[in-house]
Amino acid sequence: MANRAEDPEHNEEISTREHEQGSHPKLPPLGEQNAKTQAVISELDNRKRGLKQRHIQMIALAGTIGTGLFLATGKSLARGGPLSMFIAYLIVGMLICFVVFSVAELSALAPLSGGIIRHAEWFVDPALSFAQGWNSVYANAILLPAEMVACAVIIDFWSHINHAVWISVLGGLLIGTNMLLVSIYGELEFIFAMMKIALIVGVNILSICITSGAGPKGYPIGFRFWRDPGPFVQFLGIPGSWGQFLGFWRVLSSAAYAFSNVENISVAAAETQNPRYNIPKAAKRVFLRILIFYLITIFMMGLVVASNDPGLLADSGDAGASPFAIAATNVGIKAVPSIINAVVVTSAWSAANSAMLVGTRTLYGLAQEGHAPRILTRLNRFEVPWLSVAAVGSFLALGYMTLSSAASVVFDWLQQLVSAASLVHWINIEIIYLRFYYGCKKQNIDRNELPWQSPFQPYAGWISLIGFAIILITGGFYVFIDGNWSPQTFVSSYFNIPLIFVLYFGYKFWRKTRLVPLNEIPIRGFLQLADDTPEDIPPPTTGWRKLNILWG
Repeated sequence: MANRAEDPEHNEEISTREHEQGSHPKLPPLGEQNAKTQAVISELDNRKRGLKQRHIQMIALAGTIGTGLFLATGKSLARGGPLSMFIAYLIVGMLICFVVFSVAELSALAPLSGGIIRHAEWFVDPALSFAQGWNSVYANAILLPAEMVACAVIIDFWSHINHAVWISVLGGLLIGTNMLLVSIYGELEFIFAMMKIALIVGVNILSICITSGAGPKGYPIGFRFWRDPGPFVQFLGIPGSWGQFLGFWRVLSSAAYAFSNVENISVAAAETQNPRYNIPKAAKRVFLRILIFYLITIFMMGLVVASNDPGLLADSGDAGASPFAIAATNVGIKAVPSIINAVVVTSAWSAANSAMLVGTRTLYGLAQEGHAPRILTRLNRFEVPWLSVAAVGSFLALGYMTLSSAASVVFDWLQQLVSAASLVHWINIEIIYLRFYYGCKKQNIDRNELPWQSPFQPYAGWISLIGFAIILITGGFYVFIDGNWSPQTFVSSYFNIPLIFVLYFGYKFWRKTRLVPLNEIPIRGFLQLADDTPEDIPPPTTGWRKLNILWG
C-alpha cells in the first residue's frame, strides 16, 4: 500500500476518478498523500512569503479606508442624517468584524492562496468554490476601471487632460507593480495606508477646530446641525418616523461598500510570513482600528456639515463633494480641498491595487482547484501569477467606456455592482465557516486544537449571515417607491443574487459535485499539516516598540 500511495500515476488516477465522480478527496495523513494533497503541501512549502505582519495589517487598512469614507459618506449624510449614518456604520462594522474573525480562523488552519475560495472547495462544495471564486474575480475586475475613472475625474480638479491619458498611465502602473514581488505591493500599500491615516487624523483635528469656531468665517457650531436640520432625514420627503427609518436603512444598505475588502487579509495567505500567527493577529487588531477610525470620523463629519448642505449631493467627482472639504470651504479655509484631493487620488489607486491582488490571487486559486484554465497558475521569476494579473488587468479597458458625458452614472453603477457582490461574498464566507464549525462538532474536534479560535462563535457567524442577507435583499428597496423606479439601480442592486445561483447550480449539475458531508470535511488533515509545519512565533515586543499601535 505504501508503494501504491507513492506512485504518481496511481495518485493521478485516484484524483481524476474522484473529480469525475463529483466526490471531494479527503486530506489524508501525510503518509497517504494523493495528488491533490501533495499540491496543497507544495503550495504551503514553496511560495515566496513576502508579506510581513505590518504589510498584512496595513493592507487591510489601505483596502478599506478610501473613497467610501472620503467621498461616498457625503450622500449618506444627506440621505440619512448624522445619527442614522453613525448607527448604520456601527452596525455594518460589527457584522464585518464577525466575518473577519471567521476568515481568520479558517486561514490560520489552512493558509491557502485564494483564501475563502479554496476553503469552499475543501469544507463545503466544489460548486461553491467555483461560484464564489468567479463572483469575487468579477467584482474585483469591475472595481479596477471604476477606481481608475475615479482617479481621472479627481485629477480634473487641477488639470482637464483627457481621462484616457490618466486611465492608461495609472492602469499601466497598476499592472506593472503587480507583476513584481508581492513585497513591493506590500510596501506600496503600507505607504498609502500611512497617508490615509494621516489624512483621517488631520480631518478630525480640522473638524474639532471648525466645531470650536476656527477659520476666517468660523463660529462655534457644537451640535447645532444635530438640532437643525436634525439627527435624521425624511427620506424622499416621506413624513414621520417611517421616512426617518427609510433614510437610516438607505444608509445601512450603502455602508457595506465602505467596508468592502477588509476581509481579504487572507487572500495572499500562502505569501504571508507566519500566516497562522499573523492573520489572526491582523484580524484582532486591524478591524478595531478601522472601526475606531470610521466611527470617530463619521461622528465628526456629522458635527461640521449639515445634512441639507447642497454640496453633499453635488455630482462632481472631486473633493468638492467631500463633507470635510465642504466644511472647510464654508468657514473660508481654501487649501484643504487640494490636500484632500491629493490623498483621495492615492486612495482610489490603492483600492484598485488591493482589488488587483485579490482578483489575481482568487483567479490563481481557482486555477489551482481546476475551476479556471490551468495556464493561469504559471508564475514569473518573482513567484507572481503573471498570467492571472494580465487577465484581471485586461478589465481596465472598460474604463474607456466612461469617457462619455454619462461617466458619473456608469461609475455609480459599477460601485453598486461591487457593493452587492461584497454582500454575497460575506454571506458565503459565513456559510463556509458554519459548515466548518459544525464539521468540527460532528468529528468531535475540540476547537482548542485549532491554531486560532475566533470569539463568539457560532453566534457571530449566524448573526452576520442573517444580517447581510437582509441587507442584500432589501438593498434596492427605494426603487419600488412610487416615482423612483430605475432599471439601472434595480439591476445593480440585485444582479448578483441570480448570478451566484446560476454559477453554483450550473457548475453543480455540469460536474455532478456533491456537498461534502460534515464527517468527511478534512479538518484532521489540515490539523496534521499545521502540526508538521510549525511556524516561528516572533518574540513579544518590548520597550518603545510597545507604543506602536498601528502594526506592532
